[in-house]
Parts: sequence; structure tokens; C-alpha cells
Amino acid sequence: MHEETVMFSNAFPAAPVIETERLFLRPHRPEDHDAYARLWADPATVRFIGGRPFGRSECWSRILRQIGHWQVQGFGFWMLEDKASGVPAGEAGFHDLRRDIVPAFDGVPEAGWVLAPAFHGRGLASEAVKAIHAWGDRHLAADRSVCIIEPENHASLRIAQALGYGAPIETVHAGTPVLLLTRPAPG
Repeated sequence: MHEETVMFSNAFPAAPVIETERLFLRPHRPEDHDAYARLWADPATVRFIGGRPFGRSECWSRILRQIGHWQVQGFGFWMLEDKASGVPAGEAGFHDLRRDIVPAFDGVPEAGWVLAPAFHGRGLASEAVKAIHAWGDRHLAADRSVCIIEPENHASLRIAQALGYGAPIETVHAGTPVLLLTRPAPG
């Protein structure tokens, strides 16, 4: 029997580091696990993201997914690190999760963002989302991007609308009503 080793290409590097006024957007790292698990275990974090906190092993899987997404898709999520404290403040980026949702948007970059409750109310989510879209406008080969947001998440809806997301479609994801919003690629 012949065994073949398959090697992944380094054609797509890890997430590039992006610096904003108050944040470093950087690749996820294994040593982020404890902070990441605290973020996703907080009921306030998941209030408008399905409502169910994640356990440590789910968080580890998500970190691996975030790292691997860059390798497979050439885009992904960044860890948001607060410059002042060096503390992970959340994450933001684009992914293609092939969600079970109607209408389907497989192959379309889906923007997403989450901030730890301790960092709410300072405009950091807007700062991060502007930065990921500036990157995406230069690097994503797509005619549009989408995001899904629970209708009661007024803060995220304001951020999405400020970035040009519109044409909301009411739909359901994982049993939760959401709005699917679309942003045409610039130009």
C-alpha cells in the first residue's frame, strides 16, 4: 500500500497585522485560548450571537478554524488586541462558513465582529470593522460581502449600515431570526 503525504501550501499566509488608532488586528494565536474562552463564555458577548456561550473546547476549535480559514480561503478573522493594555478585545473579519441559511450565500465573504463587553461603548467595533473593510476592499475578489445580524442588535446594525450594508432580508439561522445584509464591492 502506498501512502501519500499531502502538504498545505503557504500560498496564503496568516492574517496580516493591521494597526488602527487603538487596536492591533492580528492573527489568532494558540496562547489566546484563555482570553478567547472568557470572551465567548460571557452571556453578554453571545446575547445577539445565538445566545449560547461556548465552552473551552469549542473556543479552541474556533481558534483553529480562524487560523485555518486564512490558509484555505486567503481571508479570515483577526484577533482584536487593545493597544493600551495588550488585552484581546474581540475579533473581526470575513469568513465563508457555508451556513445553512436561505437565501444561501456560499462563496460570498461574510463580515462578522464581536467585542468583549469590557470594551463596549468606545467605538472600537466601528474602528475594527472599518479596518477590515478597507483591507477587504483591496484584497477580496468578490462582487459583494454580507453580514447576518439579529434584529435587536442595534449597535451592530448601525455599524453595518455605516459601512454600506443594506437591503436587509429577514431570515433564520440556527433557529434565530436574523437580518441578512449585503454590501456591494466598491467600484
